[in-house]
Amino acid sequence: MKTEITIQGLAASLSPARSARKIIGFVPTMGNLHEGHLNLVREARKLCDVVVVSIFVNPIQFGPNEDFDSYPRTLEQDQRLLAEAGCDIVFAPSVEQMYGNKPRLTNITVGGITDDLCGLQRPGHFDGVAVVVTKLFNIVQPNYAFFGQKDYQQLAVIRQFVRDLNIPLEVIGVPIARAADGLALSSRNGYLSPENRAVAPKIYQSLKAAEQQLQAGAALPDALQNMKAALTEAGFAVDYVEARAPDLQKIEQFNQDIVLFAAAKLGATRLIDNLQVKYPAS
Repeated sequence: MKTEITIQGLAASLSPARSARKIIGFVPTMGNLHEGHLNLVREARKLCDVVVVSIFVNPIQFGPNEDFDSYPRTLEQDQRLLAEAGCDIVFAPSVEQMYGNKPRLTNITVGGITDDLCGLQRPGHFDGVAVVVTKLFNIVQPNYAFFGQKDYQQLAVIRQFVRDLNIPLEVIGVPIARAADGLALSSRNGYLSPENRAVAPKIYQSLKAAEQQLQAGAALPDALQNMKAALTEAGFAVDYVEARAPDLQKIEQFNQDIVLFAAAKLGATRLIDNLQVKYPAS
């Protein structure tokens, strides 16, 4: 496995694969990898001849009071895990490599689907995601790109701008990886105290409870209110609990397939999760 830190080095490493018309798969990450990231690599390995993983903590997707400076950077450990998972090339650029020394004058904004949910709670976040992912797509030029469904809204944003900008690749969503107790795997789970880690699975339990209530005929607003009450009682500070159509359009009742969303803070750690619910529920 190679590790490249420059755009030029990555291009040189990929040149033989391009010449041989091999299929290139790409997994963008911010490092501090867990089993969810490694699942993405394994899925890429199934479909692709060459698998590239980027490790880059993107400054422009963090808000002024967020954790950019403290975000865990564990490159050596990540490299070992990626080698075991079947990665061929790690791209680990610096901020200077990605953004240069001159002011960035170009932005990418995806309207509509970024107006609420995490877009409301984290203004500018999805613009930062759209810019860095577009840059990475242009640098790597993969045939396939793999993203986890835990960040459902992010996945929708990426699919939207790939379609709108005619970026020639296919975006593949991979199901959420969970711990044995149901907590969605996240690099930020490491911020949880032992006491909060014991409580954290309740966010998934609240989603499953809402699904069961909908199966039993409960009205959607009641199921959402019960989710919020359960999380609050467990000690979460709830950002939102919402239901959306799979394309993130707002809905008023459970009369189609839906996605349930929850975002809440436990201590200083913000957790997100979602659950896709089929109609009629089964």
